[in-house]
Amino acid sequence: MPPVAAPRFARAEPLVADARAESEKTGQAVEKLAPGTTPGMLCSHFSSGQWLRTSLAVPSEMALALYVNGQELVSILCTPTKLTCLVLGFLYLEGIIKAVNEVVSMRVCEEESLADVRLSGDYSPPTRRVLTSGCGGGTSFRSGTEKVDSDLLVTPLDVLSRMRELQEKAELFRSCGGVHTSALSDARDLLVVAEDIGRHNTLDKIQGECLLTNVSTRDRMLLTTGRISSEMLVKAARLATPVVVSRSTPTSRAISLAGELGITLVGYARGSRLTVYSHEERVQGADLEARSAAEAGEAQEVESIADEIVAF
Repeated sequence: MPPVAAPRFARAEPLVADARAESEKTGQAVEKLAPGTTPGMLCSHFSSGQWLRTSLAVPSEMALALYVNGQELVSILCTPTKLTCLVLGFLYLEGIIKAVNEVVSMRVCEEESLADVRLSGDYSPPTRRVLTSGCGGGTSFRSGTEKVDSDLLVTPLDVLSRMRELQEKAELFRSCGGVHTSALSDARDLLVVAEDIGRHNTLDKIQGECLLTNVSTRDRMLLTTGRISSEMLVKAARLATPVVVSRSTPTSRAISLAGELGITLVGYARGSRLTVYSHEERVQGADLEARSAAEAGEAQEVESIADEIVAF
């Protein structure tokens, strides 16, 4: 991805200060509050036959109204973190922009629940929308996706080790639960990590951050804690990631689309196990041919890390 001139962005972050102030009232340590957490929510907790009045931290949620060239495009239900990345990624994956330098300016304000984007060219909102199965009901405008072509090859150890790292990076989930975590990987390291109440939003945030930092998403592995539905698979195809991994299950349509779009789809990647549903040739040994002694040794190494992996 060639370097591009960054547009002018503005951002207000009142929720950070609010969280710190609330944490002081509840006695919850500030350093333990991950961004996107709302602490001090009063509740009645029942356990072992007794009730307890207490306060807990929960995921923050907001409805972000997105305007493009003064016209309202959509409202996105999301976690208020990496909002600039979320907006840029959404615009890119929906085909509204092809590069970040098409954005002349952007103002993202949490207090107003508003993202105001100005593009260099004319823009008319699409008339056709597709309601997705995302948390809160996502919206997609784009149709048509190119097939993914890649020589990327991964091993079961690559997949399971990166899934383990993804769980370790899930700071918001550990703070309050209730969110999904996704990451872009080169099979050796996690390059970008995003958390959100919406599965689709995590992919938009990853794409947006990659646009801002000039990180290519091609020939990469995409990992997520959420299930892979057809619209998640299509977003992955638009990211041009040839390997998509989930610790949960893919849907039947996602498996079918993965086959058509040239994507290796891996599900139930947890502990020492995983299941490959399409294009097995990118996962070493998944074609069930006789494995070499080196592959057998790798399998033992995979088993050795199983006990260290903590399930969500």
